[in-house]
Amino acid sequence: MESGGRAVTAADNIRPFPTPQEVHFTRFSDDSSSSKDGKKSESRSTSSHTGSTLFIIFLGLVVVALFSFFLFKLWQKKKREEQYARLLKLFEEDDELELELGLRD
Repeated sequence: MESGGRAVTAADNIRPFPTPQEVHFTRFSDDSSSSKDGKKSESRSTSSHTGSTLFIIFLGLVVVALFSFFLFKLWQKKKREEQYARLLKLFEEDDELELELGLRD
């Protein structure tokens, strides 16, 4: 069995998706309606659980981002106050120095 110059293996017969006939067969092969309801509720609870988990993770990331932003702004304010204090100290009049040098009585 060769197809296009190469040997056909068992892996070539594996299809990633079922055919429409297989879907139809599997859909109606289970006769108990209770197991269908159980599977549906199980998949819904799993889906709901996944959604709530993603929401909690997203909420946590938002809280961390806001907390980081708050800390950054606090750090900026502290740095700005330190720089302003250094600037004032640089330009403040030093009366003792002027008296020692005799520039002022």
